[in-house]
Amino acid sequence: MDDDAIPVDYWQRLPDGRIECRLCPRFCRLQAGQRGLCFVRRNAGGTMELTGYGRSSGFCVDPIEKKPLYHFLPGSAVLSFGTAGCNLACSFCQNHDISKSREVATQSSRAAPDTIARAAAQLGCASVAYTYNDPVIFLEYALDTAAACREAGVRSVAVTAGYVCDAPRQRFFAGMDAANVDLKAFTERFYKARTAASLAPVLETLRYLVQETRVWTEITTLLIPDENDGDAEIDAMTGWIASELGTHVPLHFSAFHPDFRMLDTPATPKATLERARSIALRNGLQHVYIGNVRDPGRQATLCATCGARCIGRDWHALTAWGLDPTGACKACGTPLAGVFAAAPGRWGRKRLPVEIERFAAAPHRAVPARLATGPTDPG
Repeated sequence: MDDDAIPVDYWQRLPDGRIECRLCPRFCRLQAGQRGLCFVRRNAGGTMELTGYGRSSGFCVDPIEKKPLYHFLPGSAVLSFGTAGCNLACSFCQNHDISKSREVATQSSRAAPDTIARAAAQLGCASVAYTYNDPVIFLEYALDTAAACREAGVRSVAVTAGYVCDAPRQRFFAGMDAANVDLKAFTERFYKARTAASLAPVLETLRYLVQETRVWTEITTLLIPDENDGDAEIDAMTGWIASELGTHVPLHFSAFHPDFRMLDTPATPKATLERARSIALRNGLQHVYIGNVRDPGRQATLCATCGARCIGRDWHALTAWGLDPTGACKACGTPLAGVFAAAPGRWGRKRLPVEIERFAAAPHRAVPARLATGPTDPG
């Protein structure tokens, strides 16, 4: 490729010799050898290099409800993995040992995309989740894996904060079948102070997913006492979701537990979650859940038309199934928004760590770093 024709979707060369990353709105400008805030993308001799390609912090089979995705193949198993690093700097990060790692050793597992797809298929997983840290920072690795998964009949799920630029956003989500987007708050003040990022690009990601793609989308908001749990903010956020995205989009309010740099902040009272859910329902949202606490009543999926219990849950395990094989309410015939198999999955709430190397087709060889020179077609 001619140097003057390097795509600007992911990075561009600057007149002073630095390169500017164009993957996320942080626009890191990197000297030779320097890494971006995400840690896994660096300037390698004037070219952007994804240093973590083929390397992961570990693999585990989870229930899909843990992502959380409640309307995407309920009860099914999902093979989850991530890498080191993250492009946000959340002071409350609950995966900070992975997302804030600056040690390559954190990426202890090595796996080529076809190995991951093979493992998912052999383990009976309906999907692979790119999670633990934000998958947009390892976009090339995620898309190559998604392509291998599609060939194996396995779907792909992104668990993401949605902080990504427009062109990479389109390319990334073209490889995904479902997404849970972490909408961390509904003020720029919170995003700036607590994540070192901004709200507007996340809202653009949500609009894009729901309005312009067929990616099944759910939203999670971690409610933190005295930070983003005020009634006015929750009312504004849920009103925006209803008007901009639609009342059918599921919303999960999750309880905060003290972690990382917010150890002195108290855990979220259950009453706060219940109050937030009531505000969301009042604004017309049809499917609002609470998480990180046990509440089977508020974790059940009800028919928006007749109120019948379509899916019962206790933590991450299904307890009831009231859908017909087409995904409609058995009581009244109203289709439930989401992606459903003819019958529910039976994985339960198990967590199964996976030694990914045993699924390699041949003796393992180190995977070379992938040069991120522009968009790649996942299909």
